[in-house]
Amino acid sequence: MIEVVRSGPLATVQDLGRAGYAHLGVPHSGAADRPSLCLANRLVGNDEGAAGLELTFGGAALRFDAGAWIAVTGAPLPVRPGTMNAPFHVPAGTVVEFGAPSSGVRTYVAVRGGVEVEPVLGSRSTDVLSGLGPPPLSAGDRLGRGHATGPITVDVAPVPEPETEPVLRIAPGPRDDWFESLAPLTRAAYEVTAQSNRVGVRLEGPALTRRREGELPSEGMVTGSLQVPPNGLPIIFLADHPTTGGYPVAAVLAADDVPRAAQLRPGQRVRFRLTGP
Repeated sequence: MIEVVRSGPLATVQDLGRAGYAHLGVPHSGAADRPSLCLANRLVGNDEGAAGLELTFGGAALRFDAGAWIAVTGAPLPVRPGTMNAPFHVPAGTVVEFGAPSSGVRTYVAVRGGVEVEPVLGSRSTDVLSGLGPPPLSAGDRLGRGHATGPITVDVAPVPEPETEPVLRIAPGPRDDWFESLAPLTRAAYEVTAQSNRVGVRLEGPALTRRREGELPSEGMVTGSLQVPPNGLPIIFLADHPTTGGYPVAAVLAADDVPRAAQLRPGQRVRFRLTGP
């Protein structure tokens, strides 16, 4: 078993989410930074979709009843004992402590064999919006471990340096015609607000001006949508976003840039680059 000694600001169990239920109103959820979870799982010989832990701003501590191999990826932080982006062995009885990340928001912990909790609709992910899946972790929680499916074959994985002011690619969205222009999105940097979470990244910066009045009937939303409420300031939808929404979507992030958006932290600046028609 794995005992949660300290959970930090927010620690959840995440896998790759609940695909195929949006028509029933069930969000996809899953790891906000999917590539980081997949990498952590590969490092310890798991299937990429095995459940691991997502730590928001670190601060957690985990005790391992038995020896285990683990890997830590995503937002870089101090690990005692251990290191980032490499598999390492944790002896029985060891408490592994995680500091605060120097950049980014979300750090992933994969345990060889995967984290075992009861699946809901085929996924072990915590969805903070709908409440599906296990609740966020608290001190005293105990988590099971599964069986390993593959060998450990990599000593360390090279990862890019953290981004100071990332430039995210966007394409015009399905309701771009509701706005005078998308030019404000690329005119200057936006700043991430403290109201951001796994549902979405809220931004301060150049506002978009509507050319249409009135309300938009609720319609389907995808991860990476830039939904624009009446104040004109875009919200980037992340893993736990609602399946429908009534505000127009001005643009949509490139799929490969969604994980980068998931690592944006309050106060950080971000820019957009328009691609496509």
